[in-house]
This record gives sequence, C-alpha cells and structure tokens, in this order.
Amino acid sequence: MSSIGDPLVIGLDSSTQSCKAIAWDRNGNAVAEGRAPLELARPRPDFAEQEAGDWWQAATIALRQVTAAVDPKRIAGLAISNQRETVALVDAEGNAIGPASVWLDERAAGLVDRFAGEFGRQRLHEITGKPIDVTPVVYRLKWLRENEPERLDRAAKILDVQGYLTMKLTGTPSASWTSADPFGIFDISRKEWSGPILDALGIAPAQLPAAVRTGTRIGTVHAAAAAATGLAQGTPVIAGGGDGQCAGLGSNAVRDGVVYLNLGTAIIAGLWSPTPVLGPYWRTMTSPTGDGYFLEAVQRAGAYFVNWFVDMFAGGRADPSIYSRLEREAAGVPIGSDGLLAGTTLVGCMDPHWDMNARASFIGMHPSHTLGHFYRAGLEAMTLQSARALEEMRRQGLAPSRIVAIGGGANSPLWTRMVADSTGIPIQKGQSAEASSLGAAISAAVGIGWFDSFEKAADAMTSVAETITPDPSTRDAWAALSRRQAEVFPATRFAWGG
Repeated sequence: MSSIGDPLVIGLDSSTQSCKAIAWDRNGNAVAEGRAPLELARPRPDFAEQEAGDWWQAATIALRQVTAAVDPKRIAGLAISNQRETVALVDAEGNAIGPASVWLDERAAGLVDRFAGEFGRQRLHEITGKPIDVTPVVYRLKWLRENEPERLDRAAKILDVQGYLTMKLTGTPSASWTSADPFGIFDISRKEWSGPILDALGIAPAQLPAAVRTGTRIGTVHAAAAAATGLAQGTPVIAGGGDGQCAGLGSNAVRDGVVYLNLGTAIIAGLWSPTPVLGPYWRTMTSPTGDGYFLEAVQRAGAYFVNWFVDMFAGGRADPSIYSRLEREAAGVPIGSDGLLAGTTLVGCMDPHWDMNARASFIGMHPSHTLGHFYRAGLEAMTLQSARALEEMRRQGLAPSRIVAIGGGANSPLWTRMVADSTGIPIQKGQSAEASSLGAAISAAVGIGWFDSFEKAADAMTSVAETITPDPSTRDAWAALSRRQAEVFPATRFAWGG
C-alpha cells in the first residue's frame, strides 16, 4: 500500500458512457477516484453523437473528485485512455464545430464499400491495419467531405478524445500513435498520418494533431485547466492511448503469448505481435508501448447481447440475482446446449465477416430447451468466435499461451471456464477492474521516469488472480461444437439479405 504523501499518477479514462479519473501508486493500487457520466445522443437512427465540451466537463468533475481526496501536489503525472474511433472538429479557438461523432455512428455505411473500392481495399487494409468496416473514422470523414464539406474545411483540427482533452489541459492538442491509429487514416508501419488517405479525403495534414509515442511528455497543465480540475499547474501530461490498447497494457499483455480478453459490452481478444500481421479475424493495432502491434479480434456484442437477452426473455435486470440464476441453469447444460445454437451478431459482425447488416439468431430450438439452454448457447457462440480467432493467430505463427480476462464477464465462473476449455489456454482474471485507466497510469509512470521501460512498469503495477486450467477431456466436444457454430453465420445470412 502507498503511504500518505507518496506520489501518484492519474489514469483518466474517457469512455463512451463515463469519464473516470483514478489515482494510482507505484504498485498499481487505486488510491482515489472520481467519475462522471457522459450522454450519447442519437438524433437519427444511424447517428451517434456527443458534445465534445461534455468530455471536458466530465473530466473536470472526475478530476476534482480525485483532487479533493488527495493533495494535488502528490499527482506526479497524468495520461489519458480514450474511447476510440470518435472524432470532433474544432476551430482555431478550440471550439467544437458541431457534435462529435462516436464510434457507434453508422451514417457512412452506404459509402464504405465505394470509398474502399476507389482507394483500393487491400491498400487501405495494409496502410491502416483495419479490414473494411464502418467503424473507423475515415468513412465518416468521407461522409463529411460529401455531405458537409464546409464544416470539414472549417476545422482547424480534427481530434480524437485524447487530442481534445490534451488541448483543454495543456493548450496544445496531441494524439498518441494508439489513439490516432483507430481513425483508419494512420499508417501503422510508418507511425504517421497517411498522406495518400488524407489526399483522398481532401484533408490537409495540418488539420491533424501531432501523433507521438505513448509515454511521451506532451505538455503540462496550464493555469485555466488547473483552476477547472484542481490539479496543480505544471502537472506533466503524458501521451496515453486508445482504451482498448490501454486495457491490454493494464493487463500486462504487451508481451509474447499473453492474450488480453475484454469480456465487456463488446468482446476484444488481443494478442501482441512483433510485426503488423494482417488478417480477416482481427484489426491490426499499434501497441500501447510503441513497439510491435496488437492483433485485436472484436465482437461488437458481448455483454450487450447478454443484457439484451435478459431484458427481452428473462424478466429484465431489475432483479440482480437473475444472472446467478441463469449461470446455475446454464452450468447444468452440457457443451453444445443440447443442439441449440446461437448467432450473437446482434449489432453487426466485425471479424471475420465484417458485415454490419448481420443479425442474431437461435437455431435448433426444442420444447425441452430452457432459459439456461438459451443463455448457455449465447455464451458458447461468443466464446467460440474468440477461440477461432486465437486459433487463426496460431496459424500465423503466434503462440497464445495465457489469457488475462477483464471486463464484467470476467466475473462469470461459467464464461471463464468456457474460454479456458474451448481454447485450451489457461485463463486468469485481471486483479483490477479498471484496466484501461491502469494502462494510462502505466504510460504516465513511464513518462515521468518511475520506470525505465513499459515492461518493468506493467510488472510492478499489475497483478492477476487465480488461474483456471483447461480441462483437456472437453477439447473434442468443444472442437466439434466450434465446427457447427462456425456455420451459423453463413446459414442465416440469407435472412437479412447479406
């Protein structure tokens, strides 16, 4: 435990639904925290927006709660973990030009294939590491070019959440490689904004902030920001990164063989690679240390699917015991859910099909099937999608040997047991529930010199709980189920016209 007066670092996690500021000590203990909610607007069914000013307001509230709990002079540095694929346009005075577009936004869906075809699908994938999908900001920028060109041209800066908040804290916007990368306009090999993609969009390089390696000192808190947040003027601000990569760092997974598995609203299975390996089963992301890459398999609906199922079919979430009851029922159902299969692509499919028109399904229903069967079938579907992605990474020469699970789903003994048995890989639960904030704090700790490497910082500031060892006697059953499960998507695709 830290002593009163010991220095601390803050990981400021600005996510889609809230902003969390957590002060961490050198041993990775959370000493103080503050939180503030963020609102999401949907002015049209395919739009998802936030006010950039709300990011700053939420950050100031969260930071003030921290600085009310600990002496601001103890804060030795701060770094930001930000929601990815979210973009704001600001004028020369730093004022937002209209609402910010959030990663859930699908207004550009109709032009994704056209722009990718014009630029070159493989070329776009090779430069950015991103398969063709509506989520990256590049397509919304193309939408702005075609639908609101005057707004795009007025923008003195095009900023991610990190860029906006660093501008408010230090006076100068700055992106990190890992916060810039998800935009889909960043060259992940050269570690710079892509000139060819910017040219295709009609965007000047000067409209983007400088992108620097995570852990770089990018400025200090200026007087106005100090007054708004309670931080001491002059507090160092260090480049952090996108929340997914920060979660990998906060799970100590930036090393050979360690998978970070975020069983959250979405499901992310990330594995570090020394080279930018491309494939349909993952997005290739820059590593939060600046060295190597994360291969990130993504399912848009993880806990989101589970919560939807509970709300629609199991009486809703008002009774918190519903999850434990469903877990008990599902634990008594054999592997394969007695023939019931689920398709969990409730809000579109990312890897490996990249089809935003995808829909969910249950197949093989029988009068003997209970809610426990349906619940288990959904967990099996999501588990096996991640397992198939990890198997594809093996085929590319990587060697996943340990999984660190984070997110709300990591609290499910049933789900984590499924992951271990279906993959054949031991799984551990990350000790901290706030891996993204911790990853940002590790970046700050490196940036201010607490540690001379990310590896040493992550070793010192992270820990894991007990290990779940795979049961080898179940491997054949899981392998057979995976082969059947993989057929659900193509078998039901006709239903939505895919």
